[in-house]
Amino acid sequence: MKNKFKIKGLDCANCAAELERAIKKINGIENANINFLTQKMEIEYDQTREEEIIQNLKKVIKKEEPDVIVEGI
Repeated sequence: MKNKFKIKGLDCANCAAELERAIKKINGIENANINFLTQKMEIEYDQTREEEIIQNLKKVIKKEEPDVIVEGI
């Protein structure tokens, strides 16, 4: 399943790339893409584990970029 989110508070493209790499490591996430210019994130994940994956996604974002706000989670 694919899902798109709006991201607020990313400071630079490098931060976006680091966050993207960390998100891709989450078990159940098949692909992730963060576009720094549009401030949007798209993830593709196993729909049968959606709740667990979203919880892990929130944890990773808070750990890597505590000031980032993701809308749509």
